[in-house]
Amino acid sequence: MLWPTPMVGLPWGLPPLPGSGLLLEFGMLQARSSSLGDGEAWVSAAGPCERRAGTGYSHAMTSPESSRKTSRGVMAAALQSARDVLDAFIREPGTADQCAALADLVTGAIRGGGKVMICGNGGSLCDAAHFAEELTGRFRNDRRPLPAIACTEAGHLTCVANDYGFEHVFSRWVTALARAGDVVIVLSTSGNSANCLMAVDAAKAAGARTAALLGKDGGALRGRCEVEIIAPGATSDRIQEVHMLVLHAVVEAVEAGL
Repeated sequence: MLWPTPMVGLPWGLPPLPGSGLLLEFGMLQARSSSLGDGEAWVSAAGPCERRAGTGYSHAMTSPESSRKTSRGVMAAALQSARDVLDAFIREPGTADQCAALADLVTGAIRGGGKVMICGNGGSLCDAAHFAEELTGRFRNDRRPLPAIACTEAGHLTCVANDYGFEHVFSRWVTALARAGDVVIVLSTSGNSANCLMAVDAAKAAGARTAALLGKDGGALRGRCEVEIIAPGATSDRIQEVHMLVLHAVVEAVEAGL
Protein backbone atom coordinates (compact mmCIF):
# COMPACT_ATOMS: atom_id res chain seq x y z
CA MET A 1 0.00 0.00 0.00
CA LEU A 2 1.19 3.50 -0.79
CA TRP A 3 1.07 6.05 2.03
CA PRO A 4 0.36 9.59 0.82
CA THR A 5 1.49 12.71 2.62
CA PRO A 6 0.24 16.30 2.35
CA MET A 7 1.91 18.26 -0.45
CA VAL A 8 1.96 21.93 0.49
CA GLY A 9 1.95 24.63 -2.17
CA LEU A 10 1.64 22.32 -5.18
CA PRO A 11 -0.57 23.45 -8.06
CA TRP A 12 -3.79 21.56 -8.60
CA GLY A 13 -4.21 19.06 -11.38
CA LEU A 14 -0.60 17.92 -11.75
CA PRO A 15 -0.23 14.76 -13.85
CA PRO A 16 0.54 11.38 -12.32
CA LEU A 17 4.16 10.80 -11.33
CA PRO A 18 5.72 8.45 -13.92
CA GLY A 19 5.64 4.84 -12.86
CA SER A 20 4.42 5.61 -9.37
CA GLY A 21 0.68 5.15 -9.56
CA LEU A 22 0.31 8.41 -7.63
CA LEU A 23 -1.91 11.33 -8.54
CA LEU A 24 -1.55 14.87 -7.23
CA GLU A 25 -5.04 16.24 -6.79
CA PHE A 26 -6.24 19.31 -4.90
CA GLY A 27 -2.88 19.71 -3.22
CA MET A 28 -2.90 16.17 -1.75
CA LEU A 29 -0.98 13.11 -2.80
CA GLN A 30 -3.54 10.36 -3.38
CA ALA A 31 -3.03 6.72 -4.25
CA ARG A 32 -4.77 4.42 -6.66
CA SER A 33 -4.69 0.74 -5.90
CA SER A 34 -6.59 -2.35 -6.95
CA SER A 35 -5.75 -4.12 -3.69
CA LEU A 36 -8.81 -2.83 -1.80
CA GLY A 37 -12.43 -3.29 -2.68
CA ASP A 38 -15.01 -0.53 -3.00
CA GLY A 39 -15.99 0.87 0.40
CA GLU A 40 -12.89 -0.41 2.17
CA ALA A 41 -11.18 2.12 4.39
CA TRP A 42 -7.56 2.99 5.02
CA VAL A 43 -5.61 5.68 6.84
CA SER A 44 -3.22 8.19 5.31
CA ALA A 45 -1.15 10.95 6.85
CA ALA A 46 -3.98 13.32 5.96
CA GLY A 47 -6.68 11.29 7.67
CA PRO A 48 -9.07 8.35 7.12
CA CYS A 49 -9.89 7.50 3.50
CA GLU A 50 -12.20 5.12 1.69
CA ARG A 51 -12.27 3.74 -1.84
CA ARG A 52 -14.84 5.16 -4.23
CA ALA A 53 -16.37 2.75 -6.69
CA GLY A 54 -14.39 2.84 -9.93
CA THR A 55 -12.03 5.58 -8.71
CA GLY A 56 -9.09 6.17 -6.41
CA TYR A 57 -9.51 7.36 -2.84
CA SER A 58 -11.10 10.34 -1.19
CA HIS A 59 -10.58 11.51 2.38
CA ALA A 60 -13.57 10.79 4.62
CA MET A 61 -13.35 13.66 7.08
CA THR A 62 -14.11 12.85 10.72
CA SER A 63 -16.15 15.22 12.84
CA PRO A 64 -14.37 17.57 15.27
CA GLU A 65 -16.12 15.83 18.18
CA SER A 66 -14.88 12.44 17.01
CA SER A 67 -11.34 13.81 16.74
CA ARG A 68 -11.57 15.29 20.22
CA LYS A 69 -12.71 11.95 21.65
CA THR A 70 -9.81 10.19 19.95
CA SER A 71 -7.34 12.80 21.22
CA ARG A 72 -8.73 12.60 24.74
CA GLY A 73 -8.38 8.82 24.70
CA VAL A 74 -4.78 8.98 23.52
CA MET A 75 -3.89 11.67 26.08
CA ALA A 76 -5.58 9.82 28.94
CA ALA A 77 -3.75 6.60 28.07
CA ALA A 78 -0.40 8.42 27.78
CA LEU A 79 -0.83 10.16 31.13
CA GLN A 80 -1.81 6.92 32.84
CA SER A 81 1.14 5.12 31.26
CA ALA A 82 3.53 7.84 32.45
CA ARG A 83 2.08 7.66 35.93
CA ASP A 84 2.42 3.87 36.04
CA VAL A 85 6.08 4.06 35.01
CA LEU A 86 6.84 6.78 37.55
CA ASP A 87 5.04 4.85 40.32
CA ALA A 88 7.08 1.75 39.48
CA PHE A 89 10.28 3.81 39.53
CA ILE A 90 9.47 5.31 42.94
CA ARG A 91 8.58 1.90 44.40
CA GLU A 92 11.88 0.35 43.30
CA PRO A 93 14.13 -0.07 46.39
CA GLY A 94 17.11 2.25 46.33
CA THR A 95 15.72 4.72 43.79
CA ALA A 96 15.93 7.74 46.08
CA ASP A 97 19.41 6.75 47.27
CA GLN A 98 20.74 6.38 43.73
CA CYS A 99 19.25 9.73 42.68
CA ALA A 100 20.84 11.36 45.73
CA ALA A 101 24.14 9.69 44.90
CA LEU A 102 24.05 11.20 41.42
CA ALA A 103 23.31 14.65 42.84
CA ASP A 104 26.19 14.29 45.33
CA LEU A 105 28.53 13.15 42.54
CA VAL A 106 27.71 16.22 40.43
CA THR A 107 27.86 18.59 43.41
CA GLY A 108 31.20 17.17 44.52
CA ALA A 109 32.71 17.52 41.05
CA ILE A 110 31.65 21.16 40.76
CA ARG A 111 32.70 21.99 44.31
CA GLY A 112 36.12 20.47 43.62
CA GLY A 113 36.69 22.57 40.51
CA GLY A 114 35.64 19.90 38.02
CA LYS A 115 32.95 19.92 35.38
CA VAL A 116 30.01 17.79 34.31
CA MET A 117 30.05 16.13 30.87
CA ILE A 118 26.96 14.38 29.56
CA CYS A 119 26.09 12.54 26.35
CA GLY A 120 23.41 10.42 24.73
CA ASN A 121 21.80 9.63 21.39
CA GLY A 122 18.71 11.15 19.79
CA GLY A 123 16.21 12.28 22.40
CA SER A 124 18.75 11.45 25.09
CA LEU A 125 21.17 13.92 23.51
CA CYS A 126 18.46 16.58 23.71
CA ASP A 127 17.98 15.69 27.39
CA ALA A 128 21.74 15.96 27.90
CA ALA A 129 21.76 19.46 26.39
CA HIS A 130 18.73 20.41 28.50
CA PHE A 131 20.52 19.32 31.66
CA ALA A 132 23.75 21.13 30.79
CA GLU A 133 22.06 24.44 29.98
CA GLU A 134 20.27 24.43 33.32
CA LEU A 135 23.66 24.25 35.03
CA THR A 136 25.44 26.81 32.87
CA GLY A 137 22.33 28.98 32.65
CA ARG A 138 19.56 28.90 35.22
CA PHE A 139 17.11 26.46 36.75
CA ARG A 140 15.04 27.97 39.58
CA ASN A 141 17.46 30.18 41.45
CA ASP A 142 19.83 32.97 40.49
CA ARG A 143 23.37 31.72 41.13
CA ARG A 144 26.72 31.56 39.42
CA PRO A 145 26.91 29.55 36.20
CA LEU A 146 28.07 25.99 36.80
CA PRO A 147 30.48 24.10 34.50
CA ALA A 148 28.64 21.57 32.36
CA ILE A 149 28.82 20.56 28.72
CA ALA A 150 26.85 18.18 26.51
CA CYS A 151 28.35 16.51 23.46
CA THR A 152 26.21 18.25 20.85
CA GLU A 153 28.72 19.98 18.56
CA ALA A 154 27.85 19.01 14.99
CA GLY A 155 31.35 19.43 13.63
CA HIS A 156 32.83 17.03 16.17
CA LEU A 157 30.04 14.48 15.85
CA THR A 158 30.10 14.34 12.05
CA CYS A 159 33.89 14.42 11.81
CA VAL A 160 34.40 11.52 14.18
CA ALA A 161 31.46 9.55 12.81
CA ASN A 162 32.78 9.96 9.27
CA ASP A 163 36.45 9.28 10.00
CA TYR A 164 36.30 6.72 12.82
CA GLY A 165 32.72 5.46 13.15
CA PHE A 166 29.73 6.60 15.18
CA GLU A 167 30.67 4.42 18.13
CA HIS A 168 33.68 6.73 18.74
CA VAL A 169 31.87 10.10 18.82
CA PHE A 170 31.59 10.33 22.61
CA SER A 171 34.81 8.59 23.65
CA ARG A 172 37.03 10.93 21.62
CA TRP A 173 35.16 13.91 23.08
CA VAL A 174 35.67 12.55 26.59
CA THR A 175 39.35 11.82 25.96
CA ALA A 176 39.86 15.35 24.67
CA LEU A 177 38.10 17.17 27.52
CA ALA A 178 37.72 15.00 30.64
CA ARG A 179 40.13 15.31 33.53
CA ALA A 180 40.40 13.80 37.00
CA GLY A 181 37.71 15.34 39.16
CA ASP A 182 35.17 15.65 36.35
CA VAL A 183 32.05 13.53 36.12
CA VAL A 184 30.86 11.94 32.88
CA ILE A 185 27.17 10.99 32.62
CA VAL A 186 25.80 8.81 29.83
CA LEU A 187 22.13 8.47 28.91
CA SER A 188 20.95 5.31 27.16
CA THR A 189 17.38 4.01 27.23
CA SER A 190 18.54 0.54 26.15
CA GLY A 191 21.83 0.52 28.00
CA ASN A 192 23.44 -0.94 24.89
CA SER A 193 24.64 2.15 22.99
CA ALA A 194 28.18 1.35 21.84
CA ASN A 195 29.25 4.99 21.88
CA CYS A 196 28.10 5.36 25.50
CA LEU A 197 29.97 2.21 26.51
CA MET A 198 33.14 3.60 24.95
CA ALA A 199 32.56 6.99 26.62
CA VAL A 200 32.51 5.29 30.03
CA ASP A 201 35.79 3.51 29.29
CA ALA A 202 37.35 6.78 28.12
CA ALA A 203 36.15 8.58 31.27
CA LYS A 204 37.71 5.95 33.51
CA ALA A 205 40.97 6.18 31.58
CA ALA A 206 40.96 9.95 32.13
CA GLY A 207 40.35 9.57 35.86
CA ALA A 208 36.84 11.02 35.72
CA ARG A 209 33.89 9.78 37.78
CA THR A 210 31.08 8.03 35.91
CA ALA A 211 27.29 7.78 36.07
CA ALA A 212 24.64 6.29 33.81
CA LEU A 213 20.91 6.81 33.36
CA LEU A 214 19.56 3.66 31.74
CA GLY A 215 16.31 1.90 30.93
CA LYS A 216 14.71 -1.55 30.80
CA ASP A 217 17.21 -4.03 32.30
CA GLY A 218 20.20 -1.67 32.06
CA GLY A 219 21.73 -3.50 29.10
CA ALA A 220 25.48 -3.79 28.65
CA LEU A 221 26.07 -0.59 30.63
CA ARG A 222 24.61 -2.04 33.79
CA GLY A 223 27.24 -2.22 36.52
CA ARG A 224 29.80 -0.22 34.53
CA CYS A 225 29.48 3.13 36.33
CA GLU A 226 29.87 4.34 39.92
CA VAL A 227 26.27 5.50 39.97
CA GLU A 228 23.52 4.06 37.83
CA ILE A 229 19.81 4.79 37.67
CA ILE A 230 17.60 2.41 35.72
CA ALA A 231 14.17 3.65 34.69
CA PRO A 232 11.39 1.16 34.03
CA GLY A 233 9.22 1.40 30.95
CA ALA A 234 8.70 -0.51 27.73
CA THR A 235 9.37 2.43 25.40
CA SER A 236 12.10 5.04 25.10
CA ASP A 237 9.71 7.97 25.60
CA ARG A 238 8.56 6.80 29.04
CA ILE A 239 12.16 6.05 30.06
CA GLN A 240 13.35 9.47 28.88
CA GLU A 241 10.59 11.17 30.86
CA VAL A 242 11.93 9.55 34.03
CA HIS A 243 15.50 10.48 33.07
CA MET A 244 14.54 14.13 32.64
CA LEU A 245 12.73 14.15 35.99
CA VAL A 246 15.87 12.78 37.65
CA LEU A 247 18.10 15.32 35.90
CA HIS A 248 15.82 18.18 36.96
CA ALA A 249 15.92 16.92 40.54
CA VAL A 250 19.71 16.71 40.36
CA VAL A 251 19.97 20.35 39.30
CA GLU A 252 17.63 21.30 42.15
CA ALA A 253 19.80 19.38 44.62
CA VAL A 254 23.00 20.89 43.23
CA GLU A 255 21.60 24.40 43.66
CA ALA A 256 20.67 23.55 47.25
CA GLY A 257 24.05 22.00 47.99
CA LEU A 258 26.39 24.68 46.68
